[in-house]
Amino acid sequence: MTQTLASFDTLLARYAELLVRTGVNLQPGGKVRVTAPVEATALARLVARAAYRAGATDVRVVYDDPHLALTLFEEGSDEAVGFVPEWAAREREAMVADGYASIAIVGEDPALLSGVDPTRIATRSRLMAQAMRRVSEATGAFAVNWTVAAMATPAWAARVYPDLPTEDAVARLWQDIFSVTRADLPDPVAAWAEHTARLERLTDYLNRQQYAALHLSSELGTDLTVGLAQNHVWQGGAETAQNGVRAVPNLPTDEVFTAPHRDRVDGWAVASKPLSARGQLIEGIRVRFEAGRVAEFSAQSGEATLRQLIETDDGAARLGEVALVPASAPVARTAALFFNTLFDENAASHIALGRCYPTNVQGGTDPAVLDAAGGNAGSLIHVDWMIGTPRTDVDGITQTGERVPLMRAGEWVLSLD
Repeated sequence: MTQTLASFDTLLARYAELLVRTGVNLQPGGKVRVTAPVEATALARLVARAAYRAGATDVRVVYDDPHLALTLFEEGSDEAVGFVPEWAAREREAMVADGYASIAIVGEDPALLSGVDPTRIATRSRLMAQAMRRVSEATGAFAVNWTVAAMATPAWAARVYPDLPTEDAVARLWQDIFSVTRADLPDPVAAWAEHTARLERLTDYLNRQQYAALHLSSELGTDLTVGLAQNHVWQGGAETAQNGVRAVPNLPTDEVFTAPHRDRVDGWAVASKPLSARGQLIEGIRVRFEAGRVAEFSAQSGEATLRQLIETDDGAARLGEVALVPASAPVARTAALFFNTLFDENAASHIALGRCYPTNVQGGTDPAVLDAAGGNAGSLIHVDWMIGTPRTDVDGITQTGERVPLMRAGEWVLSLD
């Protein structure tokens, strides 16, 4: 399993180059903010090197240690958990206003906070979401180019491959990351250009159809009709930010997604994979929607956390995204459960509780237009969870009620090539 040092160094450098050139497509004179786990110094330095080679004028790296959050929850008073300085978001807001691209490298232990009272986590999450709301809204509207990618940390690797020794688990997880991001190919940037072109053909087709709704069904019990927002826009792969830069927000990505109508979702959604949220695992999710809103829900484990998510605010009990992903996507082919939404959402079709992306509606950056179209803009959260399986069928429902097969047995049945 363990790669030679030289080959790993080569792949890591290629991966860093990919994050800069494809992930955010950094332009000469551009600026970038990089967030990364404390274990990611080697990767962050390579990203900075690639960014300066691309002509960056400034690279800001911020390291994150999730164990400090665990310390807060275990040792901090209620006052400490509930304290967020009023200036906490100012730097981020200023960097967005100044045009800084964002590269977020993730790799946290998905169950780090599993022993923490979910009420304390919910309190902190709600306050941080309120503090960062303007940044989140600007990011969702692609005010600047941004991307999210991953690195193999020992804690995360141990969750994904618990039967392997730590060193081998990390090597295996890195192998997965390089594979699903195409960093292991001779020219990853060219490979991504070809891949995003196919996703663009998919979104162009779906946008021309303007289906009234989608119907998803699976052997697990999903039987869900998702009405779509008026003048909805399908997105996927590369996106053009408001600054004119075309970049890829998620590495990897195999989804195409759009905005549901907040009042027109009905039926059962049954999770096909566990959800890692707020440092805890939620397994066996079953949710029934009625007139767009969660009417009942349950989970085999982590139900308290699921409840906290749904009860965050009124919009959290409604959908903000529906996404279609083929069962043969590269992440799915690894046959691994990553306990990380960035990866698991690209192995299965999924839905998201909470706010929608305004770019998923024509003219949706205008709040009045988004609201009139049925977009769910009124929530602090956006939480994806997976419902797709290798036996999932998806139909598009036309404005006249006709059903058009889109996916059968988890695969696209459209001929676009």
